[in-house]
Amino acid sequence: MKLQPILIVLTVINLVILILTFGQLRPAAAAAEISPVLRGRALEIVDESGEVRASIKVYPAKDSEKETVMLRLITEKGRPSVKIAASEESAGLSFAGPTGTKQTYIQLISEGQKSLLRLKNEDGKEVVLP
Repeated sequence: MKLQPILIVLTVINLVILILTFGQLRPAAAAAEISPVLRGRALEIVDESGEVRASIKVYPAKDSEKETVMLRLITEKGRPSVKIAASEESAGLSFAGPTGTKQTYIQLISEGQKSLLRLKNEDGKEVVLP
């Protein structure tokens, strides 16, 4: 029995298997492309310790309030310092003072046909521009 023809057949089979394997790797690489749209009910970005540092959520309508979409940026101590909100009736932007303050903030609000800018300091001084 000659061994050479058997070795040639096995080599050809191995080459066919190798070509098929490489052919299947290309679609897997194409599937790893970045999706053009990220869809979900909410998005949270967390830091290395797992604490939420930013979020975008849709809050359902309650009682007399409309459904609201809100973006929050949160400090390392858990204070939501920046908020941007939008609903069918109003939209607003809020910047809160640093951790440890309670009354330091800026608000820009548009509600119906009215808008206002409110600036408030920790000492209680407030300026409201209608």
